[in-house]
Amino acid sequence: MAARWLRGCGPVLVLLLGLAGCVGVGPGTVGRDRFDYSEAIADSWKSQMLLNLVKLRYGDTPIFLDVGQIVSGYTVQSTFSALGSAFNTSGVVPGVPNGSVSLGAQGQFIDRPTITYAPLAGERFARSLMTPIPPPALMSLIEAGYPVDVVLRLTTDGVNGLRNRVGGDLRARPADPAFYVLLDRLRRTQLSGAIGMRVQRSQGNEAMLMTLQQRADPDVAANTQVIRQLLGLDPNAREFRVVYGATAANNREIAVLSRSVLLILVDLASSITVPEAHVADQRVTPTAEPEVGPGGPLRPLIRVGSSLERPADAFVAVPYRGYWFWIDDRDMPSKRVFSFMHFIFALTETGSKEGMPVVTIPTG
Repeated sequence: MAARWLRGCGPVLVLLLGLAGCVGVGPGTVGRDRFDYSEAIADSWKSQMLLNLVKLRYGDTPIFLDVGQIVSGYTVQSTFSALGSAFNTSGVVPGVPNGSVSLGAQGQFIDRPTITYAPLAGERFARSLMTPIPPPALMSLIEAGYPVDVVLRLTTDGVNGLRNRVGGDLRARPADPAFYVLLDRLRRTQLSGAIGMRVQRSQGNEAMLMTLQQRADPDVAANTQVIRQLLGLDPNAREFRVVYGATAANNREIAVLSRSVLLILVDLASSITVPEAHVADQRVTPTAEPEVGPGGPLRPLIRVGSSLERPADAFVAVPYRGYWFWIDDRDMPSKRVFSFMHFIFALTETGSKEGMPVVTIPTG
């Protein structure tokens, strides 16, 4: 009878053990939840960013929500019951012992995540989206190895009076031809290692200095000479103070008129390719023609396509007004600039009182 009872219990015991193994509560949840939630937050940030770019292209209102906190609580409950009788001689055949076994099992798994969102509004909106990015922060990005031409083209309205292109319907203007020449020469000089940055501290104040190194290489010397001429810099000085503004106070300053995040987004949105049907209905303005630099037509910093069907191979795709807008997963320059926007947002979060998203997972 014992063997028969165990055989009856076997399937139920296997079910309960399998339930416990699949749930994996306790420390086993860390590896799964940490990466699952981080991936979900990253994907949602990409979708939110692209959707807001598309909204700006159409003159719609962008909305930004930050993930404030994630609390995930697990509850696992299981019960098991067994009733049986053995060696009962009052069965169908009198005098012949028989037995019966009654088994019961119940399991319950509950996952109740609580996610809080904080909209950008009021002071946080002004600080994060409306405040120009400090020029020393931009110089730090260049010192860290980011391409100087991409950084200045994306984040500035001009350098020492040389004006950058401005997108959007309200204040659109082309760039000064000399601005693209400046970017080209700065990039060449950066690749040669002849551009440097350092912080100068004096009487409690800090100043960012940009260094143009003197080298025997004729190409480097020619590039730095053109940079000095375009910016009106002292031909004999090696270090120049970087300040915020439209024009420099003297020939030893580099005035950078940096943009706010909102202006950066408006400029990026202006290059989105929109459906011809929406242009014909006057729901959106036509996409501007690409500008021309020293090497020919300049590609947009970000290429965003549109179609009626959802693309099969997209880095990020969002639906809007009956169409899909996306960035091709094979478009590495667009992907780099799009991901770079995450660092731009981080530069504007100085002085924030809120902490980073917190993931709390009770597993007891």
